[in-house]
Amino acid sequence: MKKNIYNSLFCFIVAVFLPIIIYIYLQHNPLFVPSKTLIRIKKNKILKVITHNNFNSYYIYREKPMGFEYDIAKEFAKFLNVELKVINPGWNNMFSFLEKNKGDFIAAGFTITNKRKEKFDFSRPYMEIQQRLIHHKLIIIENLKQLAGKKIHVRKKTSYHASLEQIKNTGIDFEIILYDNIPTEDLIRKVAEKKIKYTVADSNIAMLNRRYYPDIILGIPLEKKEKLAWAVNKNNKKFLKKMNTFLKTAETNGIYKKIYEKYYSDIDYFDYFDLKKFHERINTRLPQYKKTIIAESKKYNFDWRIIAALIYQESHYDPMAESFKGAMGLMQLTTGTALEMNINDRLDPEQSIKAGIKYLNKMYKNFKELKDNDEQKLIFAIASYNIGYGHIRDAQKIALDKEMDKNKWSCIEKTLPLLSKPEYHENTKYGYARGTETVQYIERIFTYYDILKQKSQN
Repeated sequence: MKKNIYNSLFCFIVAVFLPIIIYIYLQHNPLFVPSKTLIRIKKNKILKVITHNNFNSYYIYREKPMGFEYDIAKEFAKFLNVELKVINPGWNNMFSFLEKNKGDFIAAGFTITNKRKEKFDFSRPYMEIQQRLIHHKLIIIENLKQLAGKKIHVRKKTSYHASLEQIKNTGIDFEIILYDNIPTEDLIRKVAEKKIKYTVADSNIAMLNRRYYPDIILGIPLEKKEKLAWAVNKNNKKFLKKMNTFLKTAETNGIYKKIYEKYYSDIDYFDYFDLKKFHERINTRLPQYKKTIIAESKKYNFDWRIIAALIYQESHYDPMAESFKGAMGLMQLTTGTALEMNINDRLDPEQSIKAGIKYLNKMYKNFKELKDNDEQKLIFAIASYNIGYGHIRDAQKIALDKEMDKNKWSCIEKTLPLLSKPEYHENTKYGYARGTETVQYIERIFTYYDILKQKSQN
């Protein structure tokens, strides 16, 4: 009798408490994500994207968030009628953040692999990529056997490193030069500058960098094509279905194509340092804008020739110029800057010049710790015009950490390029930036400035 009572009591306890225990376990198990994710997103009006702070995924340009992955994720948020929140935990922490439900999905250019599919689900693929040999356009490599005797530079413990080792194992003898921690785009720049001859990059990363280094070539493939997709936690079928519906819709209505072409399509590259072309355009294009440049420069006590040099670097004196980042007009103003400077037509030369100089003066005033009429202050202002004020402050902080003079451009031109390296930009307020280009930007503008001063004196 007692045995029956105990059995009944045990069954009652199991029936009551086991479901509760299972529910609590599932709620705290990172591998279990309830299908209520989509309901939560719509209720909170926030979509959390986990991404990486680099040139391909997400970065800040002139105080505006940009990046291929970011732009698509933003369209997804619009599709859901919610706000987008960016979470940037660093490259090595993205999947752990997703697993712990600190974000809703990952959009960072990840390939679909069998190992990743064990723990996560993936959206429909939105791009195919392929590892390619990167070299200068004057070099010809037509097959893998021609790699024999070459030195190929890559970061260690990457897919590029693994691919090269596999090729070496086939009997082709070449040297792999390994780096502990260097972004792929820095190695691409070294190839463009002829400091090294060969590196390896995924085709999408290489295509992005061709905008800045048109002399590089996407050479022979090293691996089969791979597919990129967004990652979500498992047991998230409704959210994944909604995501796939969006991606399919974006492909059919032209949104995806527009974003893709913004970042990846080949464009007519400015030959930024073609001095012959500069001399020609001083005579053919500058005269029609010179009067306005002089008048507006005088208002803020700027030498009109430095403004003319800046405008040439920005647009080659082409009032219809438009960059893939959305900047337009003679002074390449963004939509946000135009609104802030209270102009309505960025393609109008007079409005562009007035707003651009006014904005440069704002940057100039931001550096209150530097003396007026000091060339250092002018350089810092022009650099801010290019890369954004916040990134310059980040570079100054790095300079301080390295016990360098944060108010000397000779120091900042050394720390700005560090903003492309994760070990630096992950510890800054404004994150990733292509600082090397801003250093080159300043060099070119002051070269043009020197030419204009010489011409005006003659």
